[in-house]
Amino acid sequence: MTVAPFAPVYIVDGARTPFLKSRNVPGPFSASDLAAISGRALLARQPFAPGQLDEVIVGCAAPSVDEVNIGRVIALRLGCGNKVPGWTVMRNCASGMQAIDSAIANIQLGRSQLVMAGGVDALSRTHLLYSDQMVLWFAKMAQARTLGARLALFARLRPAMLLRPVIGIVKGLTDPVVNLMMGQTAENLAWTFGISRREMDAFSVESHKKVAAAQAAGRFEEIVPLIDASGKVYAADDGVRHDSSVGNLARLKPFFDRSYGKITPGNSSQITDGAAWLLLASAEAVEKYGLQPIGKITDTQWAGLDPAQMGLGPVHAATPILQRHGLRLNDLDAWEINEAFAAQVMGCIKAWEDPVYCSEQLGLDAPLGALDESKLNVDGGAIALGHPVGASGARIVLHLLNILRRENKKRGIATICIGGGQGGAMLVETV
Repeated sequence: MTVAPFAPVYIVDGARTPFLKSRNVPGPFSASDLAAISGRALLARQPFAPGQLDEVIVGCAAPSVDEVNIGRVIALRLGCGNKVPGWTVMRNCASGMQAIDSAIANIQLGRSQLVMAGGVDALSRTHLLYSDQMVLWFAKMAQARTLGARLALFARLRPAMLLRPVIGIVKGLTDPVVNLMMGQTAENLAWTFGISRREMDAFSVESHKKVAAAQAAGRFEEIVPLIDASGKVYAADDGVRHDSSVGNLARLKPFFDRSYGKITPGNSSQITDGAAWLLLASAEAVEKYGLQPIGKITDTQWAGLDPAQMGLGPVHAATPILQRHGLRLNDLDAWEINEAFAAQVMGCIKAWEDPVYCSEQLGLDAPLGALDESKLNVDGGAIALGHPVGASGARIVLHLLNILRRENKKRGIATICIGGGQGGAMLVETV
């Protein structure tokens, strides 16, 4: 298959915040705080001013009601000035990757030369909502014109109407078409591919071990520390469990299918707050500002599939890239597959090995084979780091490039599953 011309889009630099685990209370930073703090640090080391950016594009799955177009809010907070457009994209778990792809498209069309793109979410601040019943009660109360009418409405008010709010993050992580939470789709993959609870827990333990080792070795150099209003410093991802073990995880109960399930909080990604950024430039911008690119994005692919099997999105997105470039799975030097769930990543690996799946779902004559797992998520993934939905797609692209540069390697694929039955993938190369 002939590869279509792909004008080079360079990655100049990147940064992210530490990913901070939700602790069942609103976190210390709003989404725009996270993006602005890390973004200012990134821009401060560039040879151009923030106002020289052509645009700022932000992926965010759950912006707060006072930051609906959070991309514009962040652009202004970064000091880009009134004339630099800022806008927001949303593709669920791949929102940060979509922001990068949107920047690529505008650069290739010649509409932009220098773009700051990334993603953010402060999931700890996801709202609690009133039920429809309670909203209707408030509406009737506003329409009541007499004391008697108001008293009659108060007589109908029940504690359950107030004390059973709709949990915003649960609602947001439930697919409205197939009426399944994301964890239930992971249960589907565990059943389809015969993945055991112990295998999932073992995969999760390895994720924690990899992150702990990477932290000890200083391999998350992309992190910009945060300081809250009280002066507390957040310098590292705080979700990693150094004592994680299969025995410890075995004690956790299934969350999404309490009777027969295998998916637990321990083998799922963590609810987290965080932001991640990349600076993208055309060849002209590289020359104009004397930039030193650290990599380039060579190809991008989006794919759709059954929402009930959404975790296999990376298989459907990455496979066409491999085909276009005449690559096999292990021709890549490194892979990042976002760890929404252990079952989801393991399901992707098994799908590539399955001749029936490859034939019926991917249209291949033969399975792609076994992925060399020593190349996969070498510094751990979202099970230990967390998954701030809007930021994860940008994080894996940035960290993949850092891995390639650290190990003097050439190219890799970053890929992510997307709630609603989609997948996204990017082919990244060093320069």
